[in-house]
Amino acid sequence: MIQAVFIDRDGTIGGSDQVEYPGEFELFSHAQESIKVLKMNGKKVYSFTNQPGVSKRVVTKDMFVRELTGYGFDQVYLCPHQHEQMCDCRKPNIGLLVQATKDHNLDLEHCVVIGDRWTDLLAAHRAGCKKVLVQTGAGKEAFHQFQKGDYFGEWADVEPDYVAKDLKSAVEWVLSD
Repeated sequence: MIQAVFIDRDGTIGGSDQVEYPGEFELFSHAQESIKVLKMNGKKVYSFTNQPGVSKRVVTKDMFVRELTGYGFDQVYLCPHQHEQMCDCRKPNIGLLVQATKDHNLDLEHCVVIGDRWTDLLAAHRAGCKKVLVQTGAGKEAFHQFQKGDYFGEWADVEPDYVAKDLKSAVEWVLSD
């Protein structure tokens, strides 16, 4: 049984394949309803996002937390660091997922990660979660690169458990499991 679903922000629930800050970000039409459906079916739903603009002081973590909890997420797991800061929480590292296990007594083998980038899937793979790639945001390109064999090393070992058209179809798959 799935205990929790971790959902990426940019390109997965709205926006594009680029980071858009709170106030600029637009949800996909089905996103908020999809989050609600998961919760109505007893799933905890967590936002799982890299937001380096926080460490650049372009935006605050609180702005993201207010935005994302307003969409219905139970909790927000956000990495504020730049790639070069080499933290353990920036996807594809699993620090955010590990923190969630401590906060909510989760077994990551009974959790799902939904995202539009291979970094989302690699984090899920490393943590033992189920992996769903959505073909919104950067998802189509990420899947195309996978099909062409453009990934190598650990990245090539990752295969989605499901490739969804969008968040709505990803949620339908999660609930059918």
